[in-house]
Amino acid sequence: MRSRIVGLLTLLALVSAFVAGGVAYVAERSRTLEQIEANLRAALESASFIVADDAWADSAQALRAVVQRLAPDDNTGTLGIVDGSAALVPGIATDVPLDRLPGFVERVVAETAGHEVVVGTYAGGERTVRYLAAPVVVGDVDEGAPPAAVFVTGYDVDAELAELDGAARVFTITALVTTAATFLVGLLVSDRLLRPIRRMREVAERSSAASLSERIPVGSSRDDVSQLAITVNGMLDRLGGALGSQRELLRDVGHELKTPITIVRGHLELVDAHDPADVEATRDLAIDELDRMARLVDDLRAAARLRDPGAFELRQTDVAALLEQIAEKARAIDGAELEPGVEAVAAVAVLDPDRITQAMLQLVANAARHARGPIAIGARVLGRDLQLFVRDRGPGVPDELKAVIFERFRRGVAEGRGDGGSGLGLAIVTLIAERHGGSASVVDARATDASVGSEFRLTLPGAVVPAAGGAHPPRGAVDRARLDARPDARSQTDSEEQPWHRS
Repeated sequence: MRSRIVGLLTLLALVSAFVAGGVAYVAERSRTLEQIEANLRAALESASFIVADDAWADSAQALRAVVQRLAPDDNTGTLGIVDGSAALVPGIATDVPLDRLPGFVERVVAETAGHEVVVGTYAGGERTVRYLAAPVVVGDVDEGAPPAAVFVTGYDVDAELAELDGAARVFTITALVTTAATFLVGLLVSDRLLRPIRRMREVAERSSAASLSERIPVGSSRDDVSQLAITVNGMLDRLGGALGSQRELLRDVGHELKTPITIVRGHLELVDAHDPADVEATRDLAIDELDRMARLVDDLRAAARLRDPGAFELRQTDVAALLEQIAEKARAIDGAELEPGVEAVAAVAVLDPDRITQAMLQLVANAARHARGPIAIGARVLGRDLQLFVRDRGPGVPDELKAVIFERFRRGVAEGRGDGGSGLGLAIVTLIAERHGGSASVVDARATDASVGSEFRLTLPGAVVPAAGGAHPPRGAVDRARLDARPDARSQTDSEEQPWHRS
């Protein structure tokens, strides 16, 4: 590819040079030929002036005066023909001896037999001569007889064009040499410029699902090829992360499914088919384990749907109204005992109310399953950041688990916390927060009765919309229009390609 690209560019440069040189050569050659024609006409005018300037005894005398008085230029020759023979030449040497050109005199005599001025081109031997022949007439003209005297002047066209032709040859040689040098330099430069592309191909050939650790070296330049290498390295990073996340997911799913399958298989192998009570107990246990597997599959599907960028629609939402809706739905969760009212704030934030509702209900369900007791729902504004929380009065989360419980299939093991979930609930909450450009966390919370619980938080940075004049819209007002007020959050969520992955 490198040779083809450089070859095509070099050929284009060569063709362009020859086209430009050819146009210049043709234009200069035409100008030179036109100058020769103009000089011939000027010589004719000078000869006519000399003949008309004095009273000559005959045509031969007038012709002699013309030949003697007109000084020949470079690459020219002058000749006087009397009675069909070359009789007069200048007293100084000329570059073009017209009288010695084979057959030239006879040709001119024949062409001027009609007493007309003739302009023609003689091509014979080693010369090409552009000439003018004019009969010199003194007195009356005898139309029946050939002119007694003929003035001839001519230019050596080859000599006039010799300098231009030499320049054209030098230009051609220079163009060819320069083109060859350009081709060689182009190969060297293109090798350096295309080196990242070659390395991309080599890295792509060596890369596989088993190994995506190799990266393309990028130099200090910031041209398009280097930027492409940086982009490919970023793609390999994302692919590596996605493959690692998939391996981890498959490993975790295999581990999570292995337990209920083992339990069901063990009980089915040991069930006493003749004991109705044992059969009933085994059936109930199998259904319970299958339900747990179904919940796991449902949670996996829910988390997978959150990967889709179209799954999130950010819009301006009244936070207080949203919390009231969440509290109303949370009361229907089995085992959820909510404190009266919500700890709301008068604020409008840019978020996806449906996904935030999903995350908050998951936190309430998690608290109802593990903590037991009153659960508080609320929000607080920290500058431009919005912090939503669910607070319980359970035994709390050990410090060593506060970070890991938001990972897939990680559950709290503190006293008083059960194990009825799929292990994906908090991971889904984290994904929703991250798709808003925020994060999920848990801290210890002390209630007014000195009990210790946990406060699970969703922090959405920059979500709060500044109110005009410092006033917020009335509670319950929701703008359903799609917004791009937080392009940073949108770009971050749209670029997230690895479900449930976090470093």
